[in-house]
Amino acid sequence: MRLMHRSASEGLPASAQHAAEGPAPEETVTASFGRFISGLKARHLTPTVLRRSKRMMLDSLGVGLLGSTTHVFQLALRHCQEMYAPDDISSVYGRSGTKLSPTLAAFVNGVAVHSMDFDDTWHPATHPSGAVLPALLAVSDMMPQNRKPSGLDLLLAFNVGIEVQGRLMRFSNSASNIPKKFHPPSVVGPMGGAAACAHLLSLDPSQCSHALAIAASLAGAPMANAATQSKPLHIGNASRLGMEAALLASRGLEASPLILDSVPGVAGFNAFYEDYMPLPLYLAQDEGHSFLIEDQDIAFKRFPAHLGMHWVVDAAASVHKLIVGVDSGTVSASQVKDILLRVPRSKYINRPFPECEHQARHSFQFNACSALLDGEVTVQSFTPGAITRPELAALLSLVRVEHPEDNPANFDLMYGEVQVTLDGGDVLRGRCDTFYGHWRNPLTNESLRKKFRSNAGAVLPLEKVEGLIETVEALDELPDCTPLLLKLQ
Repeated sequence: MRLMHRSASEGLPASAQHAAEGPAPEETVTASFGRFISGLKARHLTPTVLRRSKRMMLDSLGVGLLGSTTHVFQLALRHCQEMYAPDDISSVYGRSGTKLSPTLAAFVNGVAVHSMDFDDTWHPATHPSGAVLPALLAVSDMMPQNRKPSGLDLLLAFNVGIEVQGRLMRFSNSASNIPKKFHPPSVVGPMGGAAACAHLLSLDPSQCSHALAIAASLAGAPMANAATQSKPLHIGNASRLGMEAALLASRGLEASPLILDSVPGVAGFNAFYEDYMPLPLYLAQDEGHSFLIEDQDIAFKRFPAHLGMHWVVDAAASVHKLIVGVDSGTVSASQVKDILLRVPRSKYINRPFPECEHQARHSFQFNACSALLDGEVTVQSFTPGAITRPELAALLSLVRVEHPEDNPANFDLMYGEVQVTLDGGDVLRGRCDTFYGHWRNPLTNESLRKKFRSNAGAVLPLEKVEGLIETVEALDELPDCTPLLLKLQ
C-alpha cells in the first residue's frame, strides 16, 4: 500500500483554500493536535509512561485473548469471514492461521477486548487501550517485513492514542461522570485510534488533523446498548474506524480543519458534549511532554464487569467474611432478611434482576449478591449456571437501593456500601472507598501478571503466555514488533 501525502488544501482554488482553512493553523486547537500527533518522539516517553503503557498493553492483550472465546466475538468473526472477501493480512487474537483485512482484524480484536467488560478504565471515564492497540497491531501486520515498526515505535504510537483520548475527555467537565448519553469509547476511542495509526503511518501534521476530523464523523454510540451484546462493538468500531480514518487521511481525504474548535453555529466534536471548552495540545520541542498517564494512572479490573461493580463487590465480600467467619463457604439466603446497597445514581447499572451475562456485568444488585454468596466475583460468576442459581435469585429479591447525595456517579469520587440485616436481627456493614485495582490502589505487577496468565492461558499454551509477558516487558528494546505479532496466535 502506497501512502499519499498531500496538503490539506491541495487542488482547491486560492479563494476556496482560504475559506476552507479559516484561521491560520497555529491558531486552531485542531491544528495543534495534528502537530502533536505527528511530532511526538521517543525521547518524550518517560520511564513512568513506558512502565504504565506496557502494563496497559499486557492487560489489553490478556483480556482480548480471553475475549476471543466469547459468543459475541465468534458472531463478529463469523460475520467478517462470511460477508467480506478473504484478505489474509492481519492476525486475529487467539486464532492460529486465521487472518482478515487490517480493518476487520482491528474490529474483531477490539470486540474481543470488550466482550466481557474486562478491559482497563481511565478517568475521565473511558476504556482507552482497546480502541488503540488492536488497530496498531493490524497496521503493523499490514506493513512489509522490512518496514515493521520497532517495539518503541509501537509504544510511542500507543501513547499518542491514549494521550489524545485523555485530552479530549478533559474538554468537558461532565465527561468526568459515569455517562448517560454516549458511550465514551465510541466518542474518544475512534479519535485515539486515528491518532495512534496516523503517527505509526508517519502522516504529516495536516493529515493527522484530517484523520481526527474523519474519525469524528465515524464516532458515537448510545448508552442504551450498554449491557447488551452490542456494547463490545463500540470498542471494535473505535479501533476499526479510527484506523480507517487514518488510512483515508493518508490517501488525501480531507475533513474539517476546525473539528475540535468551538465554531459558533456549527457543531464539530462539541456535538458530543453539553459543556465544551477545547484546549490546544502543544508539544515542547526542547522539553519532555507531560503525559496525562503520568499523573492519572489506569484502573485494571480483577473480574469482568463494569468498573462500578468493583466497589460493591469488595464491600459485599467484607460482609461475607463477617458472616462465615474464618470458615470458607457460601452464605445461605435463609440467613438474610434484608440487603441495602448505597451506590451512585446511574440507571444503566441499576438492574435488579439481570437476565443474561451482559446485564449481570452491569448490575449493582447481581454483583453485590454474588459476592455476598461466594465471597468473590470471578469469570465463572457470569456463566448461565451461576446467574440462574436459586440462592442468588432469593438474595436479589431482598435488595433495596439508596443513592446518597455524597455518592456521585464518578469513578474518582464514588463509594460502595452494603448493609445486610440477618434473620436474627444483626446488622452487618461493609464499605469500599477504593478497590484494589483502582488507580489510587493499582494492581501490583505480580497481580497483573497473574490476571494475564489466567486470561491468556485460556487460549494459548504456557510457553506463549510467558513469552508474551517477556516480550511486552522488553517491548521498547525490540527492533521489530514481529515477535509480538506472532505470539498472539
